[in-house]
Amino acid sequence: MNVLLILTSHDRLGDTGKKTGFWLEELAAPYYVLLDAGATLTLASPAGGQPPLDPQSDVAAAQTEATQRFKKDDKAQRALAHTTKLAEIDPDGFDAVFYPGGHGPLWDLAENADSQRIIEIFITDGRPLAAVCHAPAIFQHTKGIDGKSLVSGRRVTGFSNTEEAAVGLAEVVPFPVEDLLKANGGLYTKGPDWASHVVVDGNLVTGQNPASSAAAARALLKLLGG
Repeated sequence: MNVLLILTSHDRLGDTGKKTGFWLEELAAPYYVLLDAGATLTLASPAGGQPPLDPQSDVAAAQTEATQRFKKDDKAQRALAHTTKLAEIDPDGFDAVFYPGGHGPLWDLAENADSQRIIEIFITDGRPLAAVCHAPAIFQHTKGIDGKSLVSGRRVTGFSNTEEAAVGLAEVVPFPVEDLLKANGGLYTKGPDWASHVVVDGNLVTGQNPASSAAAARALLKLLGG
């Protein structure tokens, strides 16, 4: 069982002068759900090498058992420091793909042609794909064989407008994830802010927020028969 985890390489939070990147919990929780189930994991990013960590995801209040385990795991840290460049990834070598969020994907993975290619191959092949929190931004330009958005008519979730407003970034992000999914024909649902909410539609798994990360990974495993 080979699973690809695709992280952002973008580290600038709009024009604020602040840093962003991937959200630690959204990598760490799925990483161990999948690893402990026997999966072989490959980490990739558009630029390759060390992806930027959103500093807000590394504060004490954001730590969980999974993040603490990840930070102490030398093998995991080496894998994170040496992610494969996305353009070099052959999707045929993987059974599933998982996209952690953080605000970074809104700027790079939403527009990345290599990411779009991988997503379209996975969805049309019927292989499972998961995206959590801000990572559903990856569906900005992806199309199905019918020429429609890949999320058109599918049940999906992602970081909600109320959650974006709560973190004070509604006017900073290039687009709200909830609005994007709705505009592309997605049948968007949400749970309570900051609570786990995962939606499965065929081979597509989406999670609303960081709290949804582990549950999204478990849903992906279920689709893999694990």
